[in-house]
Amino acid sequence: MALSNFPHANPEIVLFDWHATLANTHDGMYQALNDVVPKLAAMNLIERLVKTRDSRSVQDAKLVRSVRENGHLGTTLEQARKISRTDIFEILFGRDDEAKRIAHAAFDARYASYCAKIRPNEDGIRPMLTHLKTMGVAIGILSNRKREFMEYEVGSIDGKGWLDLFDTMVCGDDVPRRKPAPDPILQAVYNLGEKPGSRCWYIGDSSADVIAAKLAGVTAVFYNGANWSAGGIDRIFPGTTRKPHRPDVVIECFDDLLRMANFFTGPAGTDRSVPPTCRLDLSPKRHCGLTRRPGRRY
Repeated sequence: MALSNFPHANPEIVLFDWHATLANTHDGMYQALNDVVPKLAAMNLIERLVKTRDSRSVQDAKLVRSVRENGHLGTTLEQARKISRTDIFEILFGRDDEAKRIAHAAFDARYASYCAKIRPNEDGIRPMLTHLKTMGVAIGILSNRKREFMEYEVGSIDGKGWLDLFDTMVCGDDVPRRKPAPDPILQAVYNLGEKPGSRCWYIGDSSADVIAAKLAGVTAVFYNGANWSAGGIDRIFPGTTRKPHRPDVVIECFDDLLRMANFFTGPAGTDRSVPPTCRLDLSPKRHCGLTRRPGRRY
């Protein structure tokens, strides 16, 4: 199924996920996960893993089986490093919110040792954020991270930090439920004095981000920073009864985001013809640009 490549309304608010969207924290995240997963048995969480027969896909079942039988994430997942800890805990524990709460708390305790391992996920992110602000767009940042980690990471990334760029920040311990619940997005929109709708774009790299956006009633923009193929994205978002949520837009990099924002907010008289429907570029080389294949207020 082709994914729509263009939002339906101009952005008044643009909200960003942090890990693997604006920031590359893979090293620290996977080190913390590799500390926590072998200890799930000691935390009495192995028996609370989703039954493999109830997993939503073959890939999900393999991950659950690896954790249950071997006490680790599996070599393939570790090498690929394409999904977040939130998605991993969603796959492992499904609807067991208490098990996920315990797992997230254990992760936070270990991540404290690794949160300095951070860098921008793309070149030019600060200018991109600054450009959005000059358009009059309110921008915010969301994460399932604890606030103490987020304030450190956002305040230190790129040498001088990006705290001055965001109008709001919502963290995992600011709301009753973490993503994929819509709570962080709804809180961010509330902080900005607005209501959720299509004029709020939420950009994130995971299925949890897309689910949260759809449940919140905002435009869901999937950032394909992991360079998934079109088939890979269809597997992540199959649009089935069990996994119904699909992104409204797929972007390959932040140049795509600026192109879309410029289309809506550019000066009168500029070319505002909607770009042709696009899908992901299936070529091995990473392509940047629209392609014909496809808390608290600061």
